[in-house]
Amino acid sequence: MDTEICWHGRGGQGVVTANEILAESVIYSGKYVKAFPEFGPERMGAPIRAFARISDQPVRVHTQVYEPDIVIVIDPTLIGKVDVAKGLKKGGFILANFEGTPAELQKAIGTSAECHTVNASKIALEEIGKNLVNTAMLGALIKIRPIIPYSEMEDHITDKFTGKLSDKLIVKNLAALKRAYEEVQ
Repeated sequence: MDTEICWHGRGGQGVVTANEILAESVIYSGKYVKAFPEFGPERMGAPIRAFARISDQPVRVHTQVYEPDIVIVIDPTLIGKVDVAKGLKKGGFILANFEGTPAELQKAIGTSAECHTVNASKIALEEIGKNLVNTAMLGALIKIRPIIPYSEMEDHITDKFTGKLSDKLIVKNLAALKRAYEEVQ
């Protein structure tokens, strides 16, 4: 099954890192992926996007994703300011870091598309101590669309950050991953 993903966030929020973690996890699971960010000379805080194409076959398309199956919104302040639902395929869904319900997200975006919400900011602040939501958003994503098994995502995050982050911070990120996996609506 081919899956195309478009991430929305702001520079410095971990959009590129989240997309990279997802891509690496998918590769380790034996699938093919093409993942890349889209940003120019923007500064920290400017809206950015990142894209991923996931397939059981080699990915030969090298353009940005114009018709995503999944849209992930890391920064809720983009809702209503950026057309995050643009190009969303029929049957696709939007996952957002959003305090409200999926119905409230649909209304805020102005879409009838399937929507999922998780308060990733709250989870990150409570578990990590900072509003770093990328691991939480990955947990929510793999609950809704099990692109890879949860245990593989957990293992990859541990492997990726061992030696780069303290063991304590890795455990905090894994706690955020698990809570978002459990709390996504």
